[in-house]
Amino acid sequence: MSQTTVSFRIDENLKNDLENVCGELGMSMTTAFTVFAKKVCREKRIPFEISVDPFYSLSNMNALEESIKQYEQGKVVVKNISELEAPENE
Repeated sequence: MSQTTVSFRIDENLKNDLENVCGELGMSMTTAFTVFAKKVCREKRIPFEISVDPFYSLSNMNALEESIKQYEQGKVVVKNISELEAPENE
């Protein structure tokens, strides 16, 4: 079977972390990507769930920015656990 080269860019730290994990699993990154590609082709889908991390939602980012501003101004904001756990509706 002939082979070809695939080239793409990823963050250097991510690449290093991936190389370390692959090494711990006893495989190279090439082997890991080949396993991934074969599974995608066999199942005709991405073989894991892809979702948005709610931490990075617009409302949460805005709340974090506001908290940082208050902190930088020396303000202390007190919230109870119910207020912290209340889901935001976007």
